[in-house]
This record gives sequence, C-alpha cells and structure tokens, in this order.
Amino acid sequence: MNRLFAWLSEQFNEITRGDDPKTSKPHGRQLPVICFLIFLLALGVRFLTWQDNRLDVWKVETFVTSDYKDSAHQLLRGDLRAFLSDLNHMEHPPGYSILLAGIFRVFGDSDSATGFVQMTCDSAAAVVVALIVFELLPLAVAIIAGLLAALSPQFAYYSVLLLPDSLAVLPILLAVYFMIRALKRPRLLAFAMAGALVGLSCWFRANALLLAPFLAAITPLLFARDKRLHYAAALILGAVIIIAPITIKNSIVFHHFIPLSLGAGQKLLEGIAEYDPGKFDIPKTDLGIMRQEAKLYQRPDYALSLFGPDGIQRDRMRIARGLAVIRFHPVWYFGVMLRRAVSFFRLSRVPIISPEAPVSHVLGNTDRTQPVWANSAAELIANGCVASTQAAASVVDDGQMLRIVGDDTRYGNQIVSTPIALGRHTDFALRWPIKLEAGRVIIKVTRVDETEVLASAAIDLVEGVPGQDQPLNNLAISFVSGNTSEVRVIFANNAPSTVPSVAQLGRVEMFELGPSCYQWTRYPRSLIRTIQKFFITASIIPFAVAGIALLFRTRRVRSVAILLIVPVYYSLVQSALHTERRYVIAIHYFLLMLVAVSLHLLFTILKQAVRGLRGSNG
Repeated sequence: MNRLFAWLSEQFNEITRGDDPKTSKPHGRQLPVICFLIFLLALGVRFLTWQDNRLDVWKVETFVTSDYKDSAHQLLRGDLRAFLSDLNHMEHPPGYSILLAGIFRVFGDSDSATGFVQMTCDSAAAVVVALIVFELLPLAVAIIAGLLAALSPQFAYYSVLLLPDSLAVLPILLAVYFMIRALKRPRLLAFAMAGALVGLSCWFRANALLLAPFLAAITPLLFARDKRLHYAAALILGAVIIIAPITIKNSIVFHHFIPLSLGAGQKLLEGIAEYDPGKFDIPKTDLGIMRQEAKLYQRPDYALSLFGPDGIQRDRMRIARGLAVIRFHPVWYFGVMLRRAVSFFRLSRVPIISPEAPVSHVLGNTDRTQPVWANSAAELIANGCVASTQAAASVVDDGQMLRIVGDDTRYGNQIVSTPIALGRHTDFALRWPIKLEAGRVIIKVTRVDETEVLASAAIDLVEGVPGQDQPLNNLAISFVSGNTSEVRVIFANNAPSTVPSVAQLGRVEMFELGPSCYQWTRYPRSLIRTIQKFFITASIIPFAVAGIALLFRTRRVRSVAILLIVPVYYSLVQSALHTERRYVIAIHYFLLMLVAVSLHLLFTILKQAVRGLRGSNG
C-alpha cells in the first residue's frame, strides 16, 4: 500500500511539476472563458433543478420562510420600528430579509425572482471554487473542481430553496480566495476584505460568527513572522466592522449584547435532545420547547412563540439549561459533538435532476373532469392492493374511507395499486384524500416495476394535535409519464417513526392534464442526472481523503491548511448545536476541491494507460 501511494504521489508531482498557474500566460488567457463556461453550466443545472422543484420549494421550512417575508414586508411598508424591534424575527440575522425587500420592490413578491437571484449567486460560487483551486494547483484541477461544484445536486437544490443558506457560502469562498491571493502580494487591505466578506456572510446566517478568528489562526502557516499579527488583526477587524451595525442596533433596541441573533439556546437544547438517552426531559422541537416553558413558568403566552414575550431572557435560560447538562455530562456531550461533526461530511439525499421535463400544465380544478383511473376504498381492498400481510385494513365512514394500520417496517409498502395504463409523454395528476392519525407516510407514483419514482409526497402529523383531530390532506401530485405506459400508486411508511402508521384513505383518482412540453430537455437532463448519481457520501468521501493524502504526500501543507480551515471550523463550532445539513453546506464546497485533486490524478493515469495501449497496438 505504501509503495502504491508513493507511486501515485510521484505521478501527481510529475503532473504538476512546472505548472504554475500564476505565471502561465496561456492559462491566464483561458481562465476568463473557462470561468464563464463553468458559470453557464452551473446556472443551467440550477435552472433545471428549479424547474423540477419550483412548485414544492415553499414547503421547505414554511414558517421560517414566512418570517423572512414578514420582515421584508415590514421594510417595504416603511415600518422601520417594527423591523428593528420585532423579537419574533430575531432568530435570524436581517440580511436575507433586506435582500428580499429589495427583490420585492423591483419584481414584486416573487418566489421565482428570489430563486433566480440565489441561483445566480450560487453559480458564481462554482466559479470561485475554480479560482481558489487555480491559485493553489494546476488549471486542470481547478476546472474539475469548478465542474463538480457546478454539477452538484446538493448545491443546486439548496440554491432554489427560499432560504439564505446558499447565499451565506459565496462570501466565505471569496474570503478564502482573498487570503490565497494575499500569499502572492500580502497586503492589509486583502485581509480586511476577507474579514469583511466573512462579516457579510453573517448577515445571512450566524453560523460563521467565529470564522474570522479561525482564518486568522492559520496566518502563522502562511506568512512571515513579522507580519502575522497585523494580517490576523486586519482580518478580524474587517469582520467586526461589518457585523457591528447589527450588534449596535441590538444593544440600542433591546439593551442587551446580542452579536447577531437569538436562537443559540434553542439550538443547544435541541442538539442535546437529539442524542438524549432518556434522562434530560428536553423537547426535540421548537413547539415542544415553547409548550414546556409555558407549563414550567406558568406563562401560557410562552407557548405562542419562541421569542415573543421575554424572548431574550428565555433564550439565555435555555443556554444556561443546556450548559448545565453539558457541565454534568462532559464526556457524553463530547461524544455527541464528535458524532454530529462526522455527520456533517455526509452528503444530503436531495432530489437529482429528473430525466423528464416537469409538469407544464396547471393542476386546476379537476372536479368536472372524468378521471382516467380511480379506486374507491372498497376497490382497493377487493383488488388486493394491501401489500403488507401485517397491515390491517377496513372500510369505514359508510364505505367512503379505507382505514389502514400499517406494519412496523421503516419504509415498507402498505398499499400498492394494480398497474395503471397511461399515455406516454403526458402530464397527469393524482388526487387522494388522506387523514394521517399516527406515524409518517409517503405516497409515490412509480413505474410499474417500481424501479423509478415519478413523483412523491410525504405526509407528517401536525405537531401537538391528537390523532383523531388531525386534518384531512387533499393530496394532489402532478407527474410526467415520459416513456412509461404503466405506473403504480404506492402508500408506504416513511421512517423515522416509533409507532406504526395509521391513516384513513379516500377515493384515489388520476387525471390526464395534457401533452408534456420541453421534451428536448430530456437529453441534457439524462446526462446531468447520470453524473449527479456520483454525488453521494460513499463516492465523495474516499476521493476527498485521497486528495488530502496526496497533498500531504507532495508537501503541499499550506494548500491542505487553506482547504480544510472552513470544514474544521464548522466541525468544531457547529457540532455543539442542533444542525441541519444546509447549515454546514460550506464544508462540501471545500470537499469537492479535494475530490478534484484525486480525480485529476485518476483521469491522467487513465489517459496515460490508453496512450500506452494505443502505442503497443501500433
């Protein structure tokens, strides 16, 4: 193994020897064209992702998105006092709301306009990825890194959500780029700009609040001893100057020191509850925390919001409660942080680009349209659609509803329809009234052999509402048949859940909407979809680890330090709190830079092998 790795390192050195991107004039002429093409590719991938998901993006973090929009509308109305002092909007920094207000003023309250702004910024982030690698490694590695960032389904998906997570990454990438450029011409202004960009990121998300000191900490590895402190101080000062307006506003309005926003206590408690062995009695959700505080402090109004009455004091009480748990169980919580940090490097399972163009017809009112297929509750049982032998199904409500108590499998199918014949390349809509009483379920439309899901929708319980009082979901799913002439409708469990799913199902109907449009996009879609299947943890992590090992083996310690400082920061700081994958998406931009190192070497070796075979055949 050591001999193999030594040989690979030798090959990598041979490939990169004499290839200095900073002095190569041909590369300098090619670089703008390459960056432009990477930007166009990234924007195209994000547009296709938006096209696939545009009808569903509002369903992700609906309440959070509503808070951002409410805050933006306060600005649009000129209600500056409410914008500055509303505690209910203090869970997040104000940058995204300000951006939304600007977009709404120009384009109106348009989710599409917001999405295109975010897609454009994230496409620019793919270009910055290439520029960062170009400053450290050969042009070919930079191109691969830029292409990986452009094609990533995770980056594309997060950029179309109505949330600021992707916007917060671009300033961080630019900050790292400025630092790398400073290696060539060290100037205080470059470091101040890097710090200011980190501060700008904090206007969108507070996760990077301590990133500037972390970046300052690697200056001893990069610069001469007599200038280290100056550069580090300029970097931190730049961040402080940009963040200061928010901190000063909070001090004046609320008379408390709040650097950016509230929410640390809530995230700390939920982070503990996620791994609670069952002895801390800490709720895992926002609603659970609100209700527990209302009961604990005899304040019913506390159950109405996280940061309404006494929001600042409540957040600090949450912090104190969380720190008390950590103080008495430090070893356990260190293990929690370690497990959470490891989870940051797993790639999210996001939707990859569909092979078919999305539905182009509006669902509209199908009440007066004859369905092309339908099954009542009794017909579902009579046709043998109950797939699980452990599930119990019965007809209730005078035969109008099918009540099913599912089995205890995590993702097991409970109901599978008989094959449904459909026309090819046509838009269809599935309607199904469903009342979920327990568990979690997902409804899918698949090919007849169940090898591909054409459309799906998950249904969760409304938190805090008893099973018998849960609302009736009039589910409507649109899908494109594509080349498929037969499909199935599946009702399945959707883990995690501690109890079997229980639901009442009404008459299921399927309607034809009309011929599909944009069929020409099937060709680029199929190609991009095939590539995007590579972006899973099992593929990315081994290549990233190999990239780190190659850079160490070839003594590029500074490159490793620069590319790992942001992942190390998030692993150390964010692992103390409840975290969703989108909070730490910045880690994966740098992982792909390391993956590009391994892929470059692999492609070069394969190319040399092909040349060798051709030569021997000749």
